[in-house]
Amino acid sequence: MIIAVDVYYEEDKAKSVGVIFQGWGDSKPLEIITSYTENPLEYETGFFYKRELPCIRELLKPTDINQIHTIVVDGYVYLDNEKKPGLGHYVYTEFSEKIPVIGVAKSSFHDNEAFVKKLYRGKSTKPLFITSAGMELSVAAGHIQSMYGEFRFPHLLKLLDKQTKETRL
Repeated sequence: MIIAVDVYYEEDKAKSVGVIFQGWGDSKPLEIITSYTENPLEYETGFFYKRELPCIRELLKPTDINQIHTIVVDGYVYLDNEKKPGLGHYVYTEFSEKIPVIGVAKSSFHDNEAFVKKLYRGKSTKPLFITSAGMELSVAAGHIQSMYGEFRFPHLLKLLDKQTKETRL
């Protein structure tokens, strides 16, 4: 199974959502899971993972992690051309580097071209920025390219974004 994860923050709470699906071309999730974190850490420039990783860890606690073969995060695996670790890298190391992680970002990050693949989907002239750990970058980009949906953002990732922000905390 594959799980795509995202976190939404509001004042002193965080809502984490995971969309679980079987295959890259799936149009519907197998399951959507949610968890809430009280008083998440404050955002610290350059250290986004410190805020996000505890929420993702909490979200995945009840999941049989042995059934997950890939994790997709909203963000980057590497933040620059020197491979400065981003959220995706920390998620990858959280699980002993046994579960590949794909980062899908909507905007570019300064000085970050070496380990990023720009991916154009649908008729969009604006790319997604794909990074990966534990999986060849071209394979990771191919997986995101093959996801269901005709628009720039794959259908299940759009569903994840909507679910994450849908109900106020």
